[in-house]
Amino acid sequence: MQSLLTSLRAGWSRASDSNAGLIAAGIAYYGFLALVPLLAAAFLTYGLAVDPQTIAAHGESLTRTLPGAAGELVAGQLDNVTEQRGGSSGLGLVVALALALVGARVAAGALITALDMAFAEQPDRGFIAGNLLALAITLGAVLALGLMAGITAMVSTIFAGSGGAFASYFLMGVAGFAGAALAYRIVPQRQAVTRAQAMRGGALFATGWIAASAGFGFYTSNFGNYDVTYGSLGAVVVFLTWIWLSAWLLLLGAHFAAASRLMSD
Repeated sequence: MQSLLTSLRAGWSRASDSNAGLIAAGIAYYGFLALVPLLAAAFLTYGLAVDPQTIAAHGESLTRTLPGAAGELVAGQLDNVTEQRGGSSGLGLVVALALALVGARVAAGALITALDMAFAEQPDRGFIAGNLLALAITLGAVLALGLMAGITAMVSTIFAGSGGAFASYFLMGVAGFAGAALAYRIVPQRQAVTRAQAMRGGALFATGWIAASAGFGFYTSNFGNYDVTYGSLGAVVVFLTWIWLSAWLLLLGAHFAAASRLMSD
């Protein structure tokens, strides 16, 4: 227990010293730019098996875990993607999917750079290897989004009301834990963390992510009226803030995993 607390303090100190908040802002910017391409890639792929109406319903279930205005913004973009899916078929659908993956890959590249900095890495990946890693992360995010949409919709049908909300947050935490732990495990090139250290970092991220998402959502719904200050940009500001919080927590988990690795050496 003492070593865990020491690693937590060391991880927090590493994150503060490396300006993790500023780096997270960069990830948030690229993540926001990748929103539409990532949604398009996820739901164009998902749409190969289901109809546009089902996509819209499942997407609505998925956005319920986001802070109010952010969820509305993502839902609006998802509606646009669904409409485009309705008019695409054959080769056009393949081209649209390829372009969406390329657009979303930019955010994955920014995430890899940030994690390299968190793990104090000096990567020597070549152009091809770096792009393949970014594409692998992008494809993983696309598949995870599609899977989460289907599972969340099913859970929301089984558990009505607050039970569905709790179940959605639980699934969000499981997905966050798995994704973060996998990223911490595969991104470091020279000084890889162990599976246990990556899982500790993933657990810290998932716990903080659920708490931050729920807390920020409660705050924006009851106290923070961003529309008064920012007008029509209120939803954008809420969504950017939520992405920034998520990115900062992801980097904190990485620093915690790195600190655990150093303590074990």
